[in-house]
Amino acid sequence: MSSNDLVKFMTQQVVSYIDQPKEDRQHQRAERKAAKQPFLFRWFGIIPMAISMFFTKRKR
Repeated sequence: MSSNDLVKFMTQQVVSYIDQPKEDRQHQRAERKAAKQPFLFRWFGIIPMAISMFFTKRKR
């Protein structure tokens, strides 16, 4: 892939993003944010999450 192809692709992506209505962009951003995993799970795996769940249940 040459640099021209890359520039062409990036330009197409930016133009398609700008052409979308603002509400659609905000809706897509909210969906991506809701689909993200929690910070501890995303960065450190399931072990910190399991430990925090264990202590939360134990406090009750």
